[in-house]
Amino acid sequence: MVMRRTAVAAAVAMLTLLATWGGARGATAATAATAPKATGAAEAAGACAVLAPGASAVAERAVAAACEQIGVWYTWGGGHGPQPGPTYGQVDPSDPDSAHDPERLGFDCSGLVRYAYARAAGGDPLTGNAYHQFHSPQVNQRFTAAQGTGPLLPGDLLAWGSGGSVHHIAIYLGAGKMVEARESGTRITVSDVRLGGDYAGAVRIAPAAAPGTFSTWGTDVWTHKEPSTTSPRVHRFPGPTTVRIECQKHAETVTAEGYTNDAWSYLPDYGAWITNIYIKGAAWLDGVRTCP
Repeated sequence: MVMRRTAVAAAVAMLTLLATWGGARGATAATAATAPKATGAAEAAGACAVLAPGASAVAERAVAAACEQIGVWYTWGGGHGPQPGPTYGQVDPSDPDSAHDPERLGFDCSGLVRYAYARAAGGDPLTGNAYHQFHSPQVNQRFTAAQGTGPLLPGDLLAWGSGGSVHHIAIYLGAGKMVEARESGTRITVSDVRLGGDYAGAVRIAPAAAPGTFSTWGTDVWTHKEPSTTSPRVHRFPGPTTVRIECQKHAETVTAEGYTNDAWSYLPDYGAWITNIYIKGAAWLDGVRTCP
């Protein structure tokens, strides 16, 4: 009986260890399709926030946007569609765990960073893969691997790679934590910053405010293909977003939120129109030219 109880206890201990080690690769594709290997979304969501002072407003908004995606699938190539946002992924020939990525709507590491800063800054300032983002012209400060997390602020981008390549990127939260889309078979989660291995350092993003930059307001606001509410929808702003406006024109009269206006603004970064009712400013925006 003692030996039987010992064997059962050992089995339980092994199962507990395997559950804790769930973020590692090696699970079968069938298992990966039904259960993420990362920490539960509810636990991770509770820890995902700006965890230190000093970050810019844009950086704090980027953290908030990334944290809203906690629990969404990592999917290889996800988030690199025509506009920032989750997309279905692709199979990575080097990773058997990616077999189900074409069925999963989500982000890869750079897709999440792209989305977070697009939501935070307006437009699409961080396109490309992790290498392109780490070397983006939007970077205004760099930190070496040897500096660790000491000088970092929430919203900074941490990168991993060697020999000039960058294969992974994540968003710093503060307090030694980061939010990341790590690998196939896992969901977006909060992790401890990994300073070992091929950690390459970090960068701070400061997107330039382009002329004609304004902020939207309201929630779940749609843009349209033409300056009309009956034209096809293009992009939804879940909340206030900084956008670049190229020009404005008088078109369909819209009544919403207690306002009536016939002015529409063209957003070149989205290839879409938005009623001026949802742009912070005068009914006819100051300093914005009239569209032809």
